[in-house]
Amino acid sequence: MERRDFFKKGTKAAVAASVVPMITTAHGGPKDIVYNRDTDKWYNLGSGKTGIPNRKKTADYDVVVIGGGAAGISAAVAAARNGSKTVLVQDRPVLGGNASSEMRVHLNGVNRLKNGKAERETGIIEEMLLLNRFCNEQEAYTVFDHVLYEYVMREPNLTLMLNTQAIEAVMSGSKIKSALCWQSTTEMLYTLNAPIFIDCSGDGLLAATAGAEYRTGREAASEFNETFAPEKADGWQMGATLLMSSKDMGRPMKYTPPFYAIKYDYKKAHPKRNIAGFQNGIWWIELGSDDDIIADYEENRHRLMGYLHGVWDYIKNSGEFPEAENFALDWVGSLPCRRESRRFIGDYIVSEKDLTEYKHYPDAVAFGGWPIDEHIPGGIDNITEPPTHFHYHFHDLYEFPFRSLYSKNITNLMFAGRNVSQTHIALSSSRIMATCALMGQAVGTAAAICNQKNTTPRQVGKKYINELQEQLLRDDVYIPKRPAKDPNDLAKKASLIFASTTSSGDAKLLTNGISRDIDGKINHWMSKGLPAELQLEWNTPIALTAVEIKCDTNVNRNIMMRKDSRNDELFTNGVPEEMTKAIKIQGRVNGKWTNLGAIDNNQTRLIKFKFNNTKVTAIKINITETYGAKDAKLFEVRCYA
Repeated sequence: MERRDFFKKGTKAAVAASVVPMITTAHGGPKDIVYNRDTDKWYNLGSGKTGIPNRKKTADYDVVVIGGGAAGISAAVAAARNGSKTVLVQDRPVLGGNASSEMRVHLNGVNRLKNGKAERETGIIEEMLLLNRFCNEQEAYTVFDHVLYEYVMREPNLTLMLNTQAIEAVMSGSKIKSALCWQSTTEMLYTLNAPIFIDCSGDGLLAATAGAEYRTGREAASEFNETFAPEKADGWQMGATLLMSSKDMGRPMKYTPPFYAIKYDYKKAHPKRNIAGFQNGIWWIELGSDDDIIADYEENRHRLMGYLHGVWDYIKNSGEFPEAENFALDWVGSLPCRRESRRFIGDYIVSEKDLTEYKHYPDAVAFGGWPIDEHIPGGIDNITEPPTHFHYHFHDLYEFPFRSLYSKNITNLMFAGRNVSQTHIALSSSRIMATCALMGQAVGTAAAICNQKNTTPRQVGKKYINELQEQLLRDDVYIPKRPAKDPNDLAKKASLIFASTTSSGDAKLLTNGISRDIDGKINHWMSKGLPAELQLEWNTPIALTAVEIKCDTNVNRNIMMRKDSRNDELFTNGVPEEMTKAIKIQGRVNGKWTNLGAIDNNQTRLIKFKFNNTKVTAIKINITETYGAKDAKLFEVRCYA
């Protein structure tokens, strides 16, 4: 579907841009609307002049990322850090998507394996969550918005556009030439040009207007031999949820539902529609669609608000929950959190058995492991059924391939998040935000490679997949069964690696390419007490400019913010105590130790030291403090010229 010149044919964008209607009949319609500000009667009292405000701007970038949720942030930061001038376009006033203060969903990842443990995502998504632990001890969702804002804004190669929606793709054959974006707060129509576009918006309007192939609904079981799919294909898409929270006010609180409240018929409700823990919201107040879930959004939002107040009326006034007497609503969502809409088609469609049979892909770039968690057709309209079916719990991580993260028919389009190339059943697991963030970091990194090599995403998958995987591994993404083999890593060429003390593991494991303990195997070195030293030796002097270290943040314990502030063996509500806090690097130059760098308050798992080109025969890593653990643990050391 090729788009012609916007100002001739772009009625969709013009409507979205609140343009002036030119009425030629008794009743206006879309054909009567053009983008024209010539009739704007602006008289500026300050200057005493009349004129036409400039409401059109054009900007050129290397990468345009649409959508500011976990996937979009990860994609934009990855592209920018790897050298591409990037813009992140977000249609809301805050970042975070479903995890933002507007919706407040837990930013889950692989935290429900069969063994009960997490296998947490690292890389950019971990950096975000760790920054929140340092800057938001009070665990306020509105502060989390600002933490994400800081995280994005501090990237020098990244521009952020809030309150801006990508509404139309301008095409040149099978390639997106520009994204037309409407910024509601400035009445500005932006034309964003770039060689690479990434749609992480969930619904994927830009990709859809580009003509990218996509599907909605549920596949028939026979199409991909899926156990949990329906016998016949249908249009059902999992529902969007509206959340709430309440507060103990210390005295009895009355509640009168609004006129639009929909009575909750608890006598018909399935036992798994559990109201316990109502203080933190109820996740099954949801509605989906068997047709056009995007077009149904506003109608569903109104009904969800009615259902939400109906459920709260039952909690407060039925007499079944005397513990709710002193509770009152202190926050009610107005923006339902969507789980599913468009799924764009790539060169490969991930399906159920790819996950449950743990298929290995040579182009794996991400992983998942949340259960196959399919929310039922009907949502809260169908309360006699359980709200979801946990069809399958994983005992290991599954891989996600790069071939499912770029468009089959639009040559310069990638995507990450719930809109990637997969079946409805596969989506039931991979839609979890931290998994989506890994996809985002992969496509952002791939976009930078596209620009460096002047190539397409498909060619990255065919010719440069090893380079993509190596960069992701260097940037602290874990790829199952894919050890790092970077030939430029000089730590691998060290003649000797030893430590002052060792309580577990081995210092030599720090160059084996696996940066976590996994599959029952140890891949770390841990000191015996603090301070502790680690030393790498080379037979002949080498020139160094960077040392990169991966410390311990306990990936088997979750760090995302929860409404219940859970703090136990599986969740922490603070900074991981195992994390390295104070560390310094020295190099042996002409037989003498020289300081190369020091960090006193480290806040990341991937610790980077950069310094002027220095010829050394050895480096010494000295760790003096963690955030509480008595021993220091490292998983990787890299050295670069």
